[in-house]
Amino acid sequence: MADSTDASAASKQTDPGDTPERDPATGGEAPGSPASPPAPRAPACANCGAELEDGQEWCLQCGTARPGGLDSGGPGWRSATTVLAVTGALVLGAAAAGYAALSKSSPPRPPARVVTIAQAPATLAPSTTSPGITTPGTSTPPAGVPATPTPIKPLGSKSALPKIPLTAPTPKSLHTPLPKTEPGGTGKAPTKAAGEQEAEPTAILLDTNAASTYNPYGYPASEFGDPGLAIDNEASTAWTARVNPAVAPRMAEGLVIDLNSVQKVAQLALLTSTPGMVVQVYGATAKTLPNSIVDPAWVPLSSPRAAKKGKTQIKLHHASKGFRYVLLWISEAPTSAVGTPQAPGHVAVNELELFPPQ
Repeated sequence: MADSTDASAASKQTDPGDTPERDPATGGEAPGSPASPPAPRAPACANCGAELEDGQEWCLQCGTARPGGLDSGGPGWRSATTVLAVTGALVLGAAAAGYAALSKSSPPRPPARVVTIAQAPATLAPSTTSPGITTPGTSTPPAGVPATPTPIKPLGSKSALPKIPLTAPTPKSLHTPLPKTEPGGTGKAPTKAAGEQEAEPTAILLDTNAASTYNPYGYPASEFGDPGLAIDNEASTAWTARVNPAVAPRMAEGLVIDLNSVQKVAQLALLTSTPGMVVQVYGATAKTLPNSIVDPAWVPLSSPRAAKKGKTQIKLHHASKGFRYVLLWISEAPTSAVGTPQAPGHVAVNELELFPPQ
């Protein structure tokens, strides 16, 4: 009985959950009451021993991480660090590979090689030459090459190669033989054979409006044709002048050429389809055309003459003197061109040309 009482008393004295008795007067612990447990100590830095506040992860004295904190190297933090490091390495690797792929340029092409293929010399056809004579087109073969190569026939041809002549043909003389002289050794060239004609001189180039009708007596303009047809180099066209039956066969009109400047004229060529008309050539150096055939400004360059069938060549006087106006004056019509009052005839000048002195 005494033992049980002592055990309960001892348990009461050592029970930490018992509340200590307090002094009613002062409010503090009553004397003789059991002592309260000590307050827990703040964690200290594992390196320098300085106390760490709640939530403080690093030591403010030496910078050491708090034991058990985020930077203490625990297992959880190490796994997260490893994952972040691997992810960063993969990102950096992918970026480097992309940059290398973008900046990589195609390698330059190697320069083209030019290969020169040597061609075998053409084989010459065999030829037989005499000693000391070289055939044109052949040459002495080099050492090691047979003097007479085997002839090569063209494909698809059965005929033999053409033979090369042994001697070259004699070229014709490049010198023109001298003309034969007349008997007697005078050294002069022989005269031209009968009927041989000299080269015809070149006619004076006329303007298209150089020809005009010379009508000093004022006949109606309807009685004349286009004067330009007489200098158009067309024998089928002609300038015409009507014959007045009342005064026929007499006429008093003509065709005049304006050279626009003073030029020397030595010959006149006339082509007409009404041969037999009487014509005469005049010349004038005046600045304006004389208005009458009896004007002293007109200089006779030929005597009156009848035009022949076809072309008539009329040599002119005063060939050394220049004239601006040259007039073909018609003074008489042929009988075949007179006509009747109901059907009057006409004369025609198909072509008229002027030639300078040679």
